[in-house]
Amino acid sequence: MPVIVVTDSSAGVPAELAARLDIRTVPLHVLIDGVELREGIDPMPVDYTAAAASTSAASPGDLRDAYKRAYAASGGDGVLGVHISRQLSGTWEAARHAAADLDGPVRLVDSLGAGLGTGFPAIAAARRAQAGADLDEVYRTATRVAERARCFIVVDRLEQLRRGGRISTAAAVFGTALITRPLLHIVDGRIALADKARTTSKVFDKLIAAAVRAAGEAPTAIAVQHLDAAPRAGEVVEQLRTRISNAGEVIVAEFGPTLGIHLGPGAVGVLVIPDQT
Repeated sequence: MPVIVVTDSSAGVPAELAARLDIRTVPLHVLIDGVELREGIDPMPVDYTAAAASTSAASPGDLRDAYKRAYAASGGDGVLGVHISRQLSGTWEAARHAAADLDGPVRLVDSLGAGLGTGFPAIAAARRAQAGADLDEVYRTATRVAERARCFIVVDRLEQLRRGGRISTAAAVFGTALITRPLLHIVDGRIALADKARTTSKVFDKLIAAAVRAAGEAPTAIAVQHLDAAPRAGEVVEQLRTRISNAGEVIVAEFGPTLGIHLGPGAVGVLVIPDQT
């Protein structure tokens, strides 16, 4: 039996692809008016601008149960957990405790990212597992893809990221006081301010340019995620296909609630992974 990959719901792996690759997903949680809901499982009508909405990590119990089931399904070959950056969520720490409770081999990868920045390492690892690779090689594949990933994000407002503690107050003031549009990126697992522009069109020009530079000349996998911004995301995809000469796999998806609450409506993210193999 192949090694089984477990990730969390923030990864945004499309359901059909997750089913085909047997990627197991553990839900993160959204708290709305004191009610805790599981992402991807419970109905979740979310007002993404409401201050009352917040998020929490996957629980150690849910992770432990997922790892146990995955280990049984692997026939003893082992489990790889690929999770959202430990700088952005407590899920990694919960996963570490859950894995320590199990007798079978479970290895963990900090994706250093979020959204499909977590999803792509999980997808690559699951493909390698289905090709017959052992746990060490599956682990190296996920780690290699996570290290190569470059993620850029445009948001309408930084207030929600600041309020959730995902970006510093200084950066939030920098983005709003000067009436600029921020371009963010993820560096060492943290969200940071990469650049700014005066207008929406200019910040998206900077987003495209940054992604093209990061891709270089190597064959590159691309993901574009958005929240309530499908037309803009479609324009970004078309420009990336045109300007990245070696564009390979392209995934387009919406941000789920646990990321959407922090990014807000209108957010568009681009992930590029040069030389994913």
